[in-house]
Amino acid sequence: MRINILQHTPNEGPGVIRDWATEHHHELYIYHPYFNGGIIPNVKETDLLIILGGPMSPNNEDKWIFEERELIRNLIQQNKPIFGICFGAQQITKALGYTVGKSPVKEVGWNKVYLESSIIPNIPKELMALHWHEETFYIPKNAQLLFSSQYLKNQGFILNNNIIGLQFHFESSAHDIKEIIMNDASYVFDSVLNQTSEQILNQEVPKENKEVMFKLLDFITSH
Repeated sequence: MRINILQHTPNEGPGVIRDWATEHHHELYIYHPYFNGGIIPNVKETDLLIILGGPMSPNNEDKWIFEERELIRNLIQQNKPIFGICFGAQQITKALGYTVGKSPVKEVGWNKVYLESSIIPNIPKELMALHWHEETFYIPKNAQLLFSSQYLKNQGFILNNNIIGLQFHFESSAHDIKEIIMNDASYVFDSVLNQTSEQILNQEVPKENKEVMFKLLDFITSH
């Protein structure tokens, strides 16, 4: 399987997704569409698309943002699996014709998310996840709400059994979080979670997050 990853900032990489790809002997290619003319893979060379987070908004007018959404629409037409995280999840919903707007609250730091669907077996009912966002998506028609949180209902969805969008981050390892904090520490201000960058760094990444990330990827690539 060829996995194409769309990465949107140097400090938000694939994290444990790379581990999953290695464990399954998949090929993994990382594209940086915001950089150097906006190189984006085509449908034919994509078996699984991963769309990572980033500091930009899907409401921006950059050409590559529209090109990403065109790729998403074409992959959906061909029933290929897609996994979107934060900005990536918002891109999926925008590609389907929904709006993305400011969240009722800015969530930056660690907070619990709650499982809202039993479609994927053996997922814990609550998990501690990293949040790094202030915009949010609508749940697409025919999609199931997958996760919610104390402050935001629409934290995750699953569509057609092979498309998942998460507003939060299961993919980040301790090293990834350190890199995010090093480069984006000022973003913690005005968050409803009221955590300092030091508190975020000192939180141990739950081992369940990697396990659940693997289960989500296993599920969408088996349907």
